[in-house]
Amino acid sequence: WNGRRWLDGCLGSLAGETESAGEVLVVDNGSTDGSLEALAREHPGVSVLALGRNTGFAAAANRGLAAVSTPLVALVNTDVVLAPDWIARTRAALDADAGAAAVACKMLDLDDPGRIYDAGDVLRRDGVCDQRGRFERDDGRFDEPGEVFAACAGAALYRREAVLAAGGFDERFFAYLEDVDLGLRLRLAGWRCRYEPRAVARHAGEGSAGALRRAPAAWVERNTLL
Repeated sequence: WNGRRWLDGCLGSLAGETESAGEVLVVDNGSTDGSLEALAREHPGVSVLALGRNTGFAAAANRGLAAVSTPLVALVNTDVVLAPDWIARTRAALDADAGAAAVACKMLDLDDPGRIYDAGDVLRRDGVCDQRGRFERDDGRFDEPGEVFAACAGAALYRREAVLAAGGFDERFFAYLEDVDLGLRLRLAGWRCRYEPRAVARHAGEGSAGALRRAPAAWVERNTLL
């Protein structure tokens, strides 16, 4: 939504992946900043699903998942730039664990790649979500692959059928924590989530959040209760 300034970086990184993404589908939430025109003019090879209004991240992700048929689906925020081997590494992690439904990657700050944005999500016993390593320096503490509670859907690979069987993203959340809620339901269904730190995504945190009708902290408080 209104992420025109990020499109070239995001789609350019996808085009440069060592392992092809196959189909790239852009779901547009009623952008008014020229995003659709730029896609048609500068990225004619990608598919576009124009929803016409801002449905929120959860609903847009669900529409995207319903519109494709591949067994594995990567969700990538507009304000994310992927390392060239991101697809290859996340796919390898999922292929190596038949009991995993998702792969979380190491997300670094777009402007300061020495700072971590997310290294897998944790759901605490009091219902609050913590993002591992958030705003800490990337000093090697989160360099070991393994298992985490859930993946940040800003850049994550999912088994499509597992997500659909779990009910997809809860659209009441609109934005923020819908990925942790999905992670919880995948856990309850018996699935795991892998963490692959060698798959790196650089993310401009809250890149489009400034124009939302609530501040990010308000969405997080509301959605933590949900």
